[in-house]
Amino acid sequence: MWNSSEIADYEIVCVIVNFGLGSKVLQTAKKCGISGGTVLLGKGTINNRLLNFLALSEMRKEIVVMVSNKTTADQALEELDNKYKFNKPGHGIAYTIPVKNVFGASKCRPDGMKESGGAENTMYDAITIIVEKGNAEYVIDAATEAGSKGGTIINARGSGIHETSKLFSMEIEPEKEIVMILSKKETTEAIVTSIRDKLKIDEPGNGIIFIQEVSSTYGIYE
Repeated sequence: MWNSSEIADYEIVCVIVNFGLGSKVLQTAKKCGISGGTVLLGKGTINNRLLNFLALSEMRKEIVVMVSNKTTADQALEELDNKYKFNKPGHGIAYTIPVKNVFGASKCRPDGMKESGGAENTMYDAITIIVEKGNAEYVIDAATEAGSKGGTIINARGSGIHETSKLFSMEIEPEKEIVMILSKKETTEAIVTSIRDKLKIDEPGNGIIFIQEVSSTYGIYE
């Protein structure tokens, strides 16, 4: 158990880039002081009629997730932005999310690190939706109808009291899909409501949605 005086200024750094760049992002981040991270495979969605007609609207993506103190995270993001040019369309998206505490990553906490209660004056939210495999596209469609510009889909696995099935008396964990969406705060409620209504998220076993405040963003376009 920890109290509020022990809450340190940590950030989750999430960088979404085209397939093949994940390891390079990690290498750059390590040079800036981030000790390591995890690379996930996913796909991005592009709202373009011609690409949809040609079945090229989905692009393979790599999602790099790292944890660091805020100062190091900010420095790493600036360096990554300079190197990968997130200000240019299609070059990637990066954002940070404050976390309450970190365990198992002692290198994240340098001596004398300041303490903080979290992000302030944030403009964006990170919406994470976990649904059964095959439903991610419906999530994207529902979000787009409510004003979302798109999202990133990650394949995953999960188990729970409503999701577990059996085959020959053996429990099987069905595959899941995780959808990550960045939204402006004023559109978050509409996007979440649209997803909840269309996928009946509130019914047992249909999925989970959680929302986090975003500290900083790179590569976001209106």
